[in-house]
Amino acid sequence: MTDRSTGQEDKRRLILDAAVHVFAQKGYHTSRVGDIAEEAGVAHGLLYHYFRSKEELLETIFRETWRDVLDAVRSVEESDESARDRLAGIAKILLRAWRRDPDLVRVLVREVTRSSHLQQRIDEIEAAFAGIERIIARGQEEGEFRSDLDPRMASYVFYGALEEILTGWVLGQLEDGVEAIARAEETVVEVICGGLAADRETAKV
Repeated sequence: MTDRSTGQEDKRRLILDAAVHVFAQKGYHTSRVGDIAEEAGVAHGLLYHYFRSKEELLETIFRETWRDVLDAVRSVEESDESARDRLAGIAKILLRAWRRDPDLVRVLVREVTRSSHLQQRIDEIEAAFAGIERIIARGQEEGEFRSDLDPRMASYVFYGALEEILTGWVLGQLEDGVEAIARAEETVVEVICGGLAADRETAKV
């Protein structure tokens, strides 16, 4: 990249980071483009050079964050670990995001996953579920997980548990220290993978 294009990308990143902070602190609907420009330390007009609207900023935050999530899921999926360890890896990636960037998680939980913007990006959400579903299905094929459960439904249960824990942290309803996050990871994996364990199949009523 040239110095000019690198500088433009740095400025674009600066504006996005400012938007994440402002949306997290003030809420998307009550934030103004001027608030974001002020937080970024750029002229109001310059912000419009990079983003046409506040809505486009939120959509970009979602798209780029979800792209990173998909890349991480794909990397875990392609590993040679057991299905249980691969699901544990995904749980760690998503739950530890709270420690890495709590403002970003606040925006995703409060503003994106519960707004109409989600409907416009449903294919990207589905891609993540599909990766988790393939991990579960592979575990079933290899005999690690019981074969009588729907892997697609199980993928939604698994992801839903992670999202609800993140929501609990955002709303201040759950303890969120380092040890608490480790317990959350362990709990999700134990509950989901314990329920999927092949040896439970013989215990069916």
